[in-house]
Amino acid sequence: MSTAHNISVTGQAAENLGPQQKLSIALGMLGLLILVLAFLNVSFQPKIVWLSVSLTLIFTGIVWYTKASYANKFAGIKNNHIFFNSLTNRGIWAYALGILITGFYVVLYFYPSYLGLVNNGENTGIVALFDPFSKLLSGNPASQWFVYGTLYTIAILGFGIKFLWKYRNNNYQRLRTFSVMFFQLGFAFLIPEFMARLNGEKFSLPYYNLVNIWPLNYYNFEQYRVDDFISAGTIGVSLLIFGIASIFIITPILTYKYGKRWYCSWVCGCGGLAETAGDSFRHLSNKSTSAWKLERWMIHLVTVFVVIMTTAVISTYLGYDAEKYWLTKDVFLIGVGLVLTIVVGLTFIFKRHEFKKDAKYAGIGFFLIILALIGLHFSGNTQQFAFVEAETLRSSYGFLIGSIFSGVVGTGFYPIFGNRVWCRFGCPMAAILGFQQRLFSKFRITTNGGQCISCGNCSTYCEMGIDVRAYAQKGENIVRSSCVGCGICASVCPRGVLKLENDSPQGRINSKEILLGNDVDLMNYVNKN
Repeated sequence: MSTAHNISVTGQAAENLGPQQKLSIALGMLGLLILVLAFLNVSFQPKIVWLSVSLTLIFTGIVWYTKASYANKFAGIKNNHIFFNSLTNRGIWAYALGILITGFYVVLYFYPSYLGLVNNGENTGIVALFDPFSKLLSGNPASQWFVYGTLYTIAILGFGIKFLWKYRNNNYQRLRTFSVMFFQLGFAFLIPEFMARLNGEKFSLPYYNLVNIWPLNYYNFEQYRVDDFISAGTIGVSLLIFGIASIFIITPILTYKYGKRWYCSWVCGCGGLAETAGDSFRHLSNKSTSAWKLERWMIHLVTVFVVIMTTAVISTYLGYDAEKYWLTKDVFLIGVGLVLTIVVGLTFIFKRHEFKKDAKYAGIGFFLIILALIGLHFSGNTQQFAFVEAETLRSSYGFLIGSIFSGVVGTGFYPIFGNRVWCRFGCPMAAILGFQQRLFSKFRITTNGGQCISCGNCSTYCEMGIDVRAYAQKGENIVRSSCVGCGICASVCPRGVLKLENDSPQGRINSKEILLGNDVDLMNYVNKN
């Protein structure tokens, strides 16, 4: 005799999978089976038909499962049975899925020939199955990255629909989910493929994912890409200018107004996959203080690494090809030093009281290290940065961070460590946006401590490992560098305690002015505000 686990306050126990859910899973698995057989070099003819059937089955299976799970239920967020489910609570199925995804990423990044990629000749295997679709969009044969991009987009669209059904009672969640689906399909997948059709003998644009911004597209300022942008004329130069403007103009303005959520939860492809396909694993994020300390050091070390690496790569080709570019190596290095000095100087002048002692020491230490390396670079060797080859720095970053961390670990470990492993511990873009969000932004999550019942939903489902309940109990605004503004904490709160707001930067951090029901000066505080 089995026992039904029921911890729902509504008294509605989680149900076992129904017939429609089982059929939808079987349908999706049938679509995956076609891809697996293609991987095993089974020749499907015509390829475009079989690929269409496979992707349609996968997408239909996800949507059908979603409809069967949520369509006939009351509106409201459903997290039923996740702590009793092997897949969503680090059980055997979670580890099996983690190993499967991790294995796929290892093959994708390091052994693409196993997928059927042939550099000189006709593709085979699963890559060959995608050839007709790739030629339809870009005119070129498929690569392992096209296969990955297609499956990535299908995952965001399919699980995005699942997310929309699950959170259909929340306008904010629907809007941001539509946003990540739109940017992934249009700006990250279709437009770059269409741009490839413009290339010819006299005009060649490098592949450009318009969603990625430096430092995520750290490769964007390598010499061959800069040369291609310039040689492509107006369009290429415009894209190069857009890439620079997105760093120094677009990103700071939007982050000041909306916090890092405009990118991390509305635009970014990594965030889009985490929010849609990874939604079932958001509660697995580590909320411990030790995890938070590790997070702060790791993400900022990666950021320092990418700044040094990018500076080295750009300075080397400016150094040995100074006649081709009006910007010389010396001017560039001095400019980098001045920008960093201004940012650090203004921060410590106007915001030093918002740093703890360890953050101050770390910030000053990183700043001095970068300046020292820039100074060493004036030694005269144009292809080295502080006696290290720039290409060595670039390849090391690409392997350790771009491949292992963001790909293999960042996605493969969803079922074990939660859906935002990369965003929490490794993404330099998140670190830069978080720095501005914490110190120079209007965004905050306000709390009403008098209404909090300490249920813990907010902390449980925070994918960034923030103990939201600790803020809510005190009525303290939540202003954290790591917060991506997904709004799930506010969505799962049964009392409406939390609210995402963009307001004046004044008074955002109110840790010394908490609103509690037993404050003796409560009315004075309320009247003042």
